[in-house]
Amino acid sequence: MALLKYEESNWERLGNLIYRKHMHGLRVTVAQFKLLKGSVVKPHSHTHEQVSIVVKGRLRFTVDNEVYIAEPGDVVHIPPNTIHSVEALEDSLVIDVYSPIRDDWLRGEDRYLRE
Repeated sequence: MALLKYEESNWERLGNLIYRKHMHGLRVTVAQFKLLKGSVVKPHSHTHEQVSIVVKGRLRFTVDNEVYIAEPGDVVHIPPNTIHSVEALEDSLVIDVYSPIRDDWLRGEDRYLRE
């Protein structure tokens, strides 16, 4: 068993306005992202299915040219190999679940989050 504690201060800083914590299971990766107002995750795609759950704030998701404003309690599904991006309209917290695991992150191939 593993426990990913929200309150602990060991958030990974990916950029000026983006912070992440994550853990990997056998078949899924779960990530918590703090996206501060004005932060942008640039358009990208990956082979992983993604489900994003907004816990706090407001986010503008663009998924395959469709735009969604997501608020607390909203869930966004992003199919594999689909171009998507997100912009934080407010300081936000989102939980992302990926399947299969984000082996690209394990290899350090997450530059799109760090630029």
